[in-house]
Amino acid sequence: MVTAFTVVIVIALMVFVGLAYDGGRALDGRVKALNEAQEAARAGAQALNLGALRAGGTAVLDPEAAVGAAKAYLAGTGDAGTVDVAGTTVTVSVTHVQATKFLGLVGVGSITAHVTASARAEQGT
Repeated sequence: MVTAFTVVIVIALMVFVGLAYDGGRALDGRVKALNEAQEAARAGAQALNLGALRAGGTAVLDPEAAVGAAKAYLAGTGDAGTVDVAGTTVTVSVTHVQATKFLGLVGVGSITAHVTASARAEQGT
């Protein structure tokens, strides 16, 4: 009886430790993914159509260059993501998969975070 109780308590403690440790790592991974999405969106928002800007127009993005710049940034992060350009706004969605250490013992091998960030090209005054 005491042995069964001890086993249950040890398993419960391992799950608690797993939630604390792997949960913290998952939160850190989510913050990392958000930072990556924000930086990739900023990189894309800097890809202005210089011809239109020099012709006296407003700030307009070069969509192909914006997507290329954002994807180039994401390529260096190791996380998967998508890029969308609409007008002067670049939106980047990043998927980050964080492997678990303790929760793998109870069948949770990874925790996935999906984040989205946007940046808008603006004309300075």
